[in-house]
Amino acid sequence: MSSSNTRLGTVLLSLTLISWIAGAECFVIKKCNLQGQWKNELGSNMTLGAPDRNGFFTGTYLTAVTANKTLVIKQSPLTGNLNMFTANAQQRVFGFLVNWTFSDSVTSFVGQCFVQKDGTERLQTTWLLRGLAATEEDNWSQTRHRVGTNVFTRLCSKMTRRK
Repeated sequence: MSSSNTRLGTVLLSLTLISWIAGAECFVIKKCNLQGQWKNELGSNMTLGAPDRNGFFTGTYLTAVTANKTLVIKQSPLTGNLNMFTANAQQRVFGFLVNWTFSDSVTSFVGQCFVQKDGTERLQTTWLLRGLAATEEDNWSQTRHRVGTNVFTRLCSKMTRRK
């Protein structure tokens, strides 16, 4: 084998390794890991930080939907907790609260991380939106028809997902 072929082979191997390492954040382990960027079926995005040893985490949420079309939507902080005290580390339950920075409301999410057979993760959530009531008599209106579900999938900087 000539030295130019050896160099070409080394370069191709190096490029392959660099490409593989650059996509490592998309490498899926068969275990629930909330940390990272997620998107739901409506186009809302959230970024979750790593949970501490007690399961507490923080992050940000950018909604793609709002009932009030005149609002300027801004990124909002979230705080949550992952159940670290279960034997099943693969598909843990969690909850988090989003404190909306652009309206007088908060949304609580509860859910579970499900690891699919191919290793991809999905966060199945149920949410409850609570708005500010003008009076106690109007309290009922701030939760009525403000319950729903979302499914979040992991976003990666690479478009391909690896096993």
